[in-house]
Amino acid sequence: MPKECAETAAPRREGPAEGTVRIRLDLSYHGGEFSGWARQPGRRTVQEEVESALRIVTRSEETYDLTVAGRTDAGVHARGQVAHVDLPAGLWTAHREMLLRRLAGRLPGDIRIHHIGEAPSGFDARFAAIWRRYAYRVADHPGGVDPLLRGHVLWHDRPLDVDRMNEAAKLLLGEHDFAAYCKKREGATTIRTLLDLYWERVPADSHTAGVAGSLAVATVRADAFCHNMVRALVGSMLLVGDGHRPVEFPGEVLAGGVRHSAVNVIRPYGLTLEEVGYPADELLAERNRTARRMRTLPGQPPQGQQAEG
Repeated sequence: MPKECAETAAPRREGPAEGTVRIRLDLSYHGGEFSGWARQPGRRTVQEEVESALRIVTRSEETYDLTVAGRTDAGVHARGQVAHVDLPAGLWTAHREMLLRRLAGRLPGDIRIHHIGEAPSGFDARFAAIWRRYAYRVADHPGGVDPLLRGHVLWHDRPLDVDRMNEAAKLLLGEHDFAAYCKKREGATTIRTLLDLYWERVPADSHTAGVAGSLAVATVRADAFCHNMVRALVGSMLLVGDGHRPVEFPGEVLAGGVRHSAVNVIRPYGLTLEEVGYPADELLAERNRTARRMRTLPGQPPQGQQAEG
């Protein structure tokens, strides 16, 4: 629940139960009207919408639980989300040919499933993933955000120096304890390996670039993310980009190991889960197992099981 995702892990079966088939779903959604991915009583969530649609189109009496690669927060979007569900083999055989089309007819317009099919042996949408890639989009044009982009672009009211932000980003790469950039959860580790973090300028839109200027887009890729991590990292670098803090500031916050009062967890709607990476099929089972183990840094006691986002 980015969050950008995090959860305390309970013991989980590593494969489908006998008589069931594991199905992979690739989907996207606009997060603006959702209270995140995970089911919450009385709130509209992506998980509940997809599970409800699946139950209805297969005429099932029970709801089949989805497992997702990244439990996105309220307001966070996804273009390349991945989930799996274990269905009775007979139900899958009966519905497989028409299931994608029927789900398209049942799901609301802010969720689309692009592909559905049998997962290879050892696949787990959460634990078999080796990285998640997010993008955070920021407009710093003095006139604000193009109204057609407002649902997925944050407006920053000062000019941003992308080169300065990229210098700051280099100090955060690698395996670290990102406790200073995460909301701590009982039983969940904050050790992560940040694989990519960089900023680039892209046209706001091919038709309006002359009016709306360009966007500063952060690409953030890691083996996993803890709660609020991407939004806090971006928040620290915006302070560098607009000149409020020196280039060294994000790295100093990381080294401090505790939340810094100057670092805001910025708004969710600029954030999109773009892609989830998995190893080759023959390596899925091993990745599934290793991702459940305790993570440590040299000289530190073991932390909880890896949570992801």
